[in-house]
Amino acid sequence: MNSLLKATCLAVYLVAVIGSLGVLPATVASAAQQFAFILLALHVLELLVVFRSIRRHPGPLIDSIGLTLLFGLLHWLPLARAKHLDHREAD
Repeated sequence: MNSLLKATCLAVYLVAVIGSLGVLPATVASAAQQFAFILLALHVLELLVVFRSIRRHPGPLIDSIGLTLLFGLLHWLPLARAKHLDHREAD
């Protein structure tokens, strides 16, 4: 399920980029670009709010930031859940 949702996120960005090339009808391109912008803006807000969880990603921080900008909670939520489970096991 997570993979399907991630593929959907990538498809939204791809349609927006293709729309900017003039391949799609103007109304479809405009709607796709607006939706992609809103999605990206939400992911930027998520990045600011859950930065501590994002830092738990194994690997470079820039990778985790990029994945959060692309996928939002689909990336950081498993990291936050792992942190929560770590704390429960320590108790």
